[in-house]
Amino acid sequence: MMLLLQLRLSGARRPLLSLRRACRCPAALRSSGRTEYQPIRKVMVANRGEIAIRVFRACTELGIRTVAVYSEQDTGQMHRQKADEAYLIGRGLPPVQAYLHIPDIIKVAKENEVDAIHPGYGFLSERADFAQACLEAGVRFIGPSPEVVRQMGDKVEARALAISAGVPVVPGTEAPISSLNEAQEFSKSYGFPIIFKAAFGGGGRGMRVVRSYEELEENYTRAFSEALSAFGNGALFVEKFVERPRHIEVQILGDRYGNVVHLYERDCSIQRRHQKVVEIAPAAHLDSQLRSRLTNDAVRLAKQVGYENAGTVEFLVDRQGKHYFIEVNSRLQVEHTVTEEITDVDLVHAQIHISEGKSLPELGLKQDSLRINGCAIQCRVTTEDPARGFQPDTGRIEVFRSGEGMGIRLDSASAFQGAVISPHYDSLLVKVIAHGKDHPTAASKMSRALAEFRIRGVKTNIPFLQNVLGHDQFLRGTVDTQFIDENQDLFNLRPGQNRAQKLLHYLGHVMVNGPLTPIPVNVRPSPTDPTIPSVPLGPPPQGFRDVLLREGPSGFARAIRQHKGLLLMDTTFRDAHQSLLATRVRTHDLKRIAPFVAHNFSRLFSLENWGGATFDVAMRFLYECPWRRLQELRELIPNIPFQMLLRGANAVGYTNYPDNSVFKFCQVAKENGMDIFRVFDSLNYLPNMLLGMEAAGQAGAVVEAAISYTGDVSDPGRSSKYTLDYYLGLAEELVKAGTHILAIKDMAGVLKPQAATLLVGALRERFPNLPLHIHTHDTSGAGVASMLACAAAGADIVDVAVDAMSGMTSQPSMGAMVACTRGTQHDTGIQMERVFDYSDYWEMARGLYAAFDCTATMKSGNADVYENEIPGGQYTNLHFQAHSMGLGSKFKQVKKAYVEANKLLGDLIKVTPSSKIVGDLAQFMVQNNLSREEVEAQADELSFPVSVVEFLQGYIGIPHGGFPEPFRSKVLKDLPRVEGRPGASLPPLDFAALERELCERHKEEEITPEDVVSAAMYPKVFHEFKDFTANFGPVECLNTRLFLQGPNIAEEFEVELERGKTLHIKALALGDLNRAGQREVFFELNGQLRSILVKDTQAMKEMHFHPKALKDVKGQVGAPMPGKVVEVRVAEGAAVEKGQPLCVLSAMKMETVVNSPLSGTVKKIHIKVDASLEGDDLLMEIE
Repeated sequence: MMLLLQLRLSGARRPLLSLRRACRCPAALRSSGRTEYQPIRKVMVANRGEIAIRVFRACTELGIRTVAVYSEQDTGQMHRQKADEAYLIGRGLPPVQAYLHIPDIIKVAKENEVDAIHPGYGFLSERADFAQACLEAGVRFIGPSPEVVRQMGDKVEARALAISAGVPVVPGTEAPISSLNEAQEFSKSYGFPIIFKAAFGGGGRGMRVVRSYEELEENYTRAFSEALSAFGNGALFVEKFVERPRHIEVQILGDRYGNVVHLYERDCSIQRRHQKVVEIAPAAHLDSQLRSRLTNDAVRLAKQVGYENAGTVEFLVDRQGKHYFIEVNSRLQVEHTVTEEITDVDLVHAQIHISEGKSLPELGLKQDSLRINGCAIQCRVTTEDPARGFQPDTGRIEVFRSGEGMGIRLDSASAFQGAVISPHYDSLLVKVIAHGKDHPTAASKMSRALAEFRIRGVKTNIPFLQNVLGHDQFLRGTVDTQFIDENQDLFNLRPGQNRAQKLLHYLGHVMVNGPLTPIPVNVRPSPTDPTIPSVPLGPPPQGFRDVLLREGPSGFARAIRQHKGLLLMDTTFRDAHQSLLATRVRTHDLKRIAPFVAHNFSRLFSLENWGGATFDVAMRFLYECPWRRLQELRELIPNIPFQMLLRGANAVGYTNYPDNSVFKFCQVAKENGMDIFRVFDSLNYLPNMLLGMEAAGQAGAVVEAAISYTGDVSDPGRSSKYTLDYYLGLAEELVKAGTHILAIKDMAGVLKPQAATLLVGALRERFPNLPLHIHTHDTSGAGVASMLACAAAGADIVDVAVDAMSGMTSQPSMGAMVACTRGTQHDTGIQMERVFDYSDYWEMARGLYAAFDCTATMKSGNADVYENEIPGGQYTNLHFQAHSMGLGSKFKQVKKAYVEANKLLGDLIKVTPSSKIVGDLAQFMVQNNLSREEVEAQADELSFPVSVVEFLQGYIGIPHGGFPEPFRSKVLKDLPRVEGRPGASLPPLDFAALERELCERHKEEEITPEDVVSAAMYPKVFHEFKDFTANFGPVECLNTRLFLQGPNIAEEFEVELERGKTLHIKALALGDLNRAGQREVFFELNGQLRSILVKDTQAMKEMHFHPKALKDVKGQVGAPMPGKVVEVRVAEGAAVEKGQPLCVLSAMKMETVVNSPLSGTVKKIHIKVDASLEGDDLLMEIE
């Protein structure tokens, strides 16, 4: 025994600290005799989480054996593993109740020869009956005596004791109230605001501020319920609420011999919902006389009640410097750490030694020897989402990397990779404590530490804490309890990138569920990445963009017209892959070849690389930002003009937009590097074209008005509508409108060489000084011949695609045009060797997109395009669609139906969206086995495709020659008709309001001016794209094979996030299906093991899960957070008003009322009381 005692004493020679809790009889009754020292050999902590570990560490330092207790839900928690022994308590009880089950805790203590129990904070720490039960069982309670715990835990009695000790108090009830009526009477006497407080606990639970009579009943009910849930007793008391106070608390230590010291104060004013968020010691700019009054009052009150052990006396300090007693917390506080840092006193050591019978002087704790050393700040990092009102988040921590270094202390329990955060307990994850010589130094260290944290898998409040730490008011030390409420800019959270983990989620999803982008043909991408031709060092040579930047649009047009030789526009970056590869080529592959193009093709007129279908497909199927593509290509190709396709008044969409939306789009596109706007309209409807031309011109870009070509001007018998005079007349109007360049847009490739000679020759004669640009498709195989004829007739520019991406429904071959013009007056000046290198890259790149390649179903072009006039891109799409709909064998019939549908609609110009209308009608006819005559006869009975009906209503403009009658009238009947330009009657779009809406909806994603324009063009597609990137990150960084197929097991690869930031990834394994329908996917990321859980969508179809609320369905109400249903306040069939409470959820001991988002009737309720929910689980449906 003596040897053991010597060992214990030898390990405890340094000065120590203590917490709060100690109690003895009043001073007048206290014996002056010395109590025998009784060493503690084994300590149980009747708590969980970081405080349990904090006490275990102190015990280990003192040579004391440790015992943990845990609930059934805590079997995987770290505090179990940190103790020497661990025992289950509360079997079969709810999670919180397990730690409140006194008989189990006492039973475990007695069965395992525990000398003392430390209660931690929360749970039973302020329950006098627990302290008494410990003593009756012969187990020491590390804290005050049961009587003092009872006195201090009863806020009303504590208040009375403070008054008797001469400590000022706030007006309040003398006893706990037992009814709403008592609260109403108090409010009548003292007025509002008032505050409810739990009579038997703290920590903000059961605390509610009431500012009006209308709020009284709801807040009383919620406060009572929270107090009952957290402390097992719903008793409340009421006080007058002091506005804008500072919350200052004083740390005290007392021993059983009547000695009491204070360890100075802490400023806990930074609070949310009365829960402390950041704590500081000492309080900044605290008047020395006020500090003396606070500490003297705290010590006097402690001596008045015979306080033993550690405790905290809490005060409010108003704006005049008057202080009011709030309460005594007869336990260790969460924020005890900052006091330890500035006083060098270990409070838990002190608690244990005081319980053993040592006096404060024996521990070296005398008031005159306690000094403040610097400043300490504590931040509580919690699993709460500040962007969603601090709703608790749950889940599995996939990544945990902490901030450390000099002056940083971390107290945690669940902060490790793989830890599961449940909704059952407090959301505290880790306490970060920074210590420095003064307040600014400590704040700087804290900011640095928080910036080093990487926590993935659950949301945390770190972004919010960083805003607090960087706020001027905080740095000046002038905060009060209204600091958070009055500084809403604290909620302007900088979104975390979390790119690596999001990409792992994407790769895992692809490995488990297959590609997330639709795949038309089940063909795997080529395993070989394309080889990039060598690129010389230094900047690329000057090109025509340098002329444009130097001389402006008009000077640029003159330079083009004066150029000797034929100019080429390369469509490889847009129309070529739209025609051949379903517009699926990714920015990743365009960027890789871009420097080679800049260095070797500076003589190009332009690159067509943006607009048209590429805009929405980038977001819809490739999950990348079209604006980012434009920005990155502009940076890599600074010398060649960029050209885009603008659908007149429809911009890059398929619908009508307010005029200001089109102008805004052109402005932003020009600002991001677009140079030439090829403006067209699918019907050659002049009002639509003129709007687009004006918008592009006002943006400062080159305007290239494009006439969509159909028919055959060399065959007068083909059509009386689309004659040479028609095209010349339209060109005249466009030239009058100020176009810089005139283009012929031959979408189907039906411009035969003879027709090209006639049309281009006539245009050149009519407009000798205007550059002429011809665009075609090579579906018939005659594209090169036609473009050579155009050049001979006076065209300045023709469109081509690099050889590997040319032919069929794409553009004519670049190599063929270069070769055929070499040595002639039309020589392009482009080197054939460079064309070969360029083509080699795309031949290999095309293999990556095998699943989208038109050659999967179509083996050649076809001269029947001269009959059906199907545009190149649509020809490919129709071929795919016919096969996917089981009409592959009927494609010839579809093409014939296309001809008939075109005649039904009045022989249209056919380009998106008019071509889609003809195609929809053709497929409708084939599917329903209808001839043209039958459609005409039954027009008033058939249910036509929506696109056909809207065309006939006039939603895309008026076709040349008018609408077909009587077909139009039969189809429309009484439906409304649009008169004039469709977009002219639309009100202007409020871009500022749209930006606010986007920022609110996508709080975690940065919203740029470009994003606002994307949302204006494609609202639904944009929102889905943003939701995707929020979950899966920058997938454009992945190579195309990984994007489409995912990695193979054991494959190692690199992903460059940005210059200087490269991820090294290895796919390790794919786990078995678990009960939740998930598979665990294992990776190695930068040498560290990472794993993610992925829902197996196929397996989940066979498993039952609670339905999720759909964001786009207005009446579906989802759970705002994971948790348990406490109360359901409505019934099915009940009428509800917007804002009316529907149900109450509880998570991490905090209750939340879910209100109705709209007025209506409750259609269905999907929850019951006590049901456990995940975030976004469907609660009820309202209609």
